[in-house]
Amino acid sequence: MNESKQPDRVEIIRDWWARNIAARDRPAARALAARLRRADIVECLCHAEVHDLSRKLGLRDPARLAALVRVLAHVRDHKPRALAARMGDSDGSALRFERMVRATGDELPDQVLRVLPMIENTCDVGWLGRDMLDWSDKTRARWCFQYFDDRNESRPTEDVT
Repeated sequence: MNESKQPDRVEIIRDWWARNIAARDRPAARALAARLRRADIVECLCHAEVHDLSRKLGLRDPARLAALVRVLAHVRDHKPRALAARMGDSDGSALRFERMVRATGDELPDQVLRVLPMIENTCDVGWLGRDMLDWSDKTRARWCFQYFDDRNESRPTEDVT
């Protein structure tokens, strides 16, 4: 019997974003992204593409699903760098980062939407989506290491001898 490997959440989210939103040169992708960016929960649920993502993720919570697709609609480019690492690369505010990692699940989408323009609306969409769905202390700790590790690596070391 040949069992195929089930794709994980990261792959599902990346594939969905690439197929439905990423190609902004396509009118359908541009229109869907624009509608989702402005949509409330019910308006998000009025799109077959959103239900396709819901089925693939096994996600039936309308508020979490709507928050996820609204945020994904703001991401313009996928780069294999986590959002927190991209923030660490930028001259973004450490206070803004702290507010974001302290956010509750309901507050997180708004905090992420405030940060995305600071990082040119670019990050790894799969990792961002997975982390939004699995927002926990473990995820927050990982984001802190990503943020501060990259901030320290991007700065020259000083010789204090």
